[in-house]
Amino acid sequence: MTFLAFLRDNARWLAGGFLLTLFSSFGQTFFISLSAGSIREEYGLSHGGFGTLYMVATLGSALTLPRLGQIVDRYSVKHVALFIIPMLALAAVSMAFSTNVILLAFTIYLLRLFGQGMLTHTSFTAMGRWFSAQRGRAVSVVTLGHNTGEAIFPLIFVAVAVTVGWRNTWLMAAAALVLVALPVIVSLIAVERAPRASDPVARVSDARDWTRAEALRDPVFYLLFLGVMAPSFIGTVIFFHQVYLVELRGWSLELFAGTFILMAIMTATFALISGQLIDRFSAVALLPAFLIPLGAACLILGFFDGQWSAFAFMALLGVSWGFSSTLFGALWPEIYGTRHLGSIRALAVAVMVFASAMGPGLTGLLIDRGVSYPGQIIAMGIYCFAISLVMLQVSRRVRARALEPVAA
Repeated sequence: MTFLAFLRDNARWLAGGFLLTLFSSFGQTFFISLSAGSIREEYGLSHGGFGTLYMVATLGSALTLPRLGQIVDRYSVKHVALFIIPMLALAAVSMAFSTNVILLAFTIYLLRLFGQGMLTHTSFTAMGRWFSAQRGRAVSVVTLGHNTGEAIFPLIFVAVAVTVGWRNTWLMAAAALVLVALPVIVSLIAVERAPRASDPVARVSDARDWTRAEALRDPVFYLLFLGVMAPSFIGTVIFFHQVYLVELRGWSLELFAGTFILMAIMTATFALISGQLIDRFSAVALLPAFLIPLGAACLILGFFDGQWSAFAFMALLGVSWGFSSTLFGALWPEIYGTRHLGSIRALAVAVMVFASAMGPGLTGLLIDRGVSYPGQIIAMGIYCFAISLVMLQVSRRVRARALEPVAA
């Protein structure tokens, strides 16, 4: 089946997943951090103070997600969407009207839990369950929702906030969720996709259906997290401290916001490429390579202060994010099956959220203590290259395990 035929035959489900990931942008760090300067000023917070608050709120969402994420195994995607989209809208309203640090922390907790956490988790879990042979393609298509959000929302936010203020911009985000996202998404996913006789046979078979308890006893599960955490940690750090970074380098915020378009284009391109590669070779086979461009991106951003380095960083970040976003959507059913995919994948998403929580707080405190921010970015790049070697061993172990006979 050609890619265009795949899109045509599955348009409603792919569009529903795409919109879930698109509107998760309102809970993503790149969007929240656009208000960081105003928040620090109005609440009297330092870089480390706001980073710590953000870390605590996001950690809370990471601890909640494994339990809440199980609802995708128990209820239809439609009913899950009817719950999580209004909750994200409520969080956006709360951001507009927050008046103290406690309410701000709770608001960020809700944004992270229902935006970055549940909308993304629901979309990818649905694709993993609804598709098998074409899972890589399906995940790569819905991943474009993230890329589209990263491309358009920063510029929209900056433009609208200049006119109506940052708080009213959050109210407009809430209105978009209730008036646009909710009715459209629910109508698209009202009927869940069922396997068809015309579906191609998967080249890579899913693993047996592991329970979450079994996955937690598997050493591979924890080694995978060393790689899974890196894109979320590094991306969140860069986006959260983007205002500080541009001040440090002498760039304009508008210039840096413009680089998101390049990142989105590269992410979208390589998400589609990786989707084709996953369907052909498997997600496990791509594990050793996906962090290498990210490592190079960090070294460039850390060592060079020319404006070109911002564009080079975003381009390479887009390559890694394109691979990782599709990879993480297809990896878990390959290794652990689909029956308990929601609960297992919720743990994986929680780890990514945890990494994104630790990043701003840890780096913010280091900045406050005078530790070079470019030096921190260089250290992140070195980590990526080191963990790529670990992922090579993990890939070999998983493929060897797949050849082992199943115990009776």
